This record gives sequence, structure tokens and C-alpha cells, in this order.
Amino acid sequence: MPEEKSYYTDARKRANEKYLKETVEDIRIRVPKGQKKVIKAHADTQGESMNSFVIRAIDETMERDKEE
Repeated sequence: MPEEKSYYTDARKRANEKYLKETVEDIRIRVPKGQKKVIKAHADTQGESMNSFVIRAIDETMERDKEE
């Protein structure tokens, strides 16, 4: 079987890491067992990733909280 060619070079890896370091921050959350599956299923039905869904949920909640 022929060896698969990887186009993910060390330079590409470094460029990706630099881009992520400059543009995003990580937040880790913990949910009760089974909740991740529920969140993922809901995000899928909305046609978005879990990350996009969580960001949208936070943004909408913060906007709603400003109105109170």
C-alpha cells in the first residue's frame, strides 16, 4: 500500500498555531455527563457547530441581560 502524502507541513503547523494565538482564546467548560451529546445534537439541528452554538447562546444571553 503506498504511503499517504501529508500536506500539513511543519511550516503550516507553525502558521496555524500563530494565527490561533493571535485571533482566539480558549474557554473550557464542564457539563454533566450526557449533556455534551444533547448540546451537539441541538447545534446540529440548527446547522452550526457546538462552538458556534455556545458563542451564540452566550452572546444572546448577554444582550438580553443588558435589557433588564
